[in-house]
Amino acid sequence: MTPQAPATQELAGKTCEPCRGGIPPMDRATAASYLVQVPGWVLKEDPDRIERDFTFPDFAQAQAFANQVGNLCEAEGHHAEIRFGWGHCSVGFWTHKIRGLHENDFIMAAKVNGIAETPSVPASVGTPPPPYVQGA
Repeated sequence: MTPQAPATQELAGKTCEPCRGGIPPMDRATAASYLVQVPGWVLKEDPDRIERDFTFPDFAQAQAFANQVGNLCEAEGHHAEIRFGWGHCSVGFWTHKIRGLHENDFIMAAKVNGIAETPSVPASVGTPPPPYVQGA
């Protein structure tokens, strides 16, 4: 029988527990039951991991989001693979110690979704500075 995953809000309310290895990674059926609790995330292979792509109207907002995710990862002690550029940011999680998925990965995905749902990028961040005028 496949264990049932906690609800999204329950996942987002949890704190990551350090994984020291020595346990098997989550099987794909269990991972699939957790995946439905983190909308937008996709299950990938080799190693088993979850990823989500986010889009933004400009570079500054993508960068601000990547920084917020990075700060969350530091606070939780569970680090993501983050790639970003103009208007996009990709986030991926897997537990390196077990070379696969653990509940921590889904906790983090739920928390990242929370960041995405409540953007906090100041409007002025994307505004370019006035042009430099030599001799002014």
